[in-house]
Amino acid sequence: MGRAVYVGAAVEVAAPQEQVFALMTDWSRQREWMFLTTTREVGPDAVEAYTGVWPFGVLDTMTVTRWEPPELVVMEHTGRVVRGRGAFRVRARPGGSRVIWAEELLLPFGAAGRAGWPLVRPPATAVFRHSLRKLAALAAREAPAARDVTRA
Repeated sequence: MGRAVYVGAAVEVAAPQEQVFALMTDWSRQREWMFLTTTREVGPDAVEAYTGVWPFGVLDTMTVTRWEPPELVVMEHTGRVVRGRGAFRVRARPGGSRVIWAEELLLPFGAAGRAGWPLVRPPATAVFRHSLRKLAALAAREAPAARDVTRA
C-alpha cells in the first residue's frame, strides 16, 4: 500500500439533518443513490459494499469506528483493495442539510497505483458528486415537507 490520497464531495440537501443521516447510513438503501454499489450490514459495526457489475467490481469491507448521529459516521476500509478511512458528515443548515463525503485512501498496486491516481481522481470525484446529487434528490422527495404538500 502506498501513501494516502484524498477524494470527496459535498452537496446541499433540502431535508432535515436527522433524515439525511438516517438515509445515508441505511446500508441496504445505499444502492438507491450510491453509484453501482450494493451495501449490507454484516455485524454490529461491520459493513460490506460491492461496487461494480459482477464479476467486474470490488468488495469493500468496512468497520464503523465513530458513530455520532445525526452528524458523523467514520469507517475504516479493511479490504484487500480498498483501505483507508471514509466519513459522512451531515450538518444542519437553514432549509435542510449539507452533506460531506470524504475518503482518505491508501493506494493499492504500488508505483502503478501512484502513477494512475491523477487519472483516477477526476472520475472518482465525479462519481461522488453524482451519488450525492442522487442522495439529495431522494432525501428531498422523502422529506416531511415534501409529503405534506398535497394535504390541505
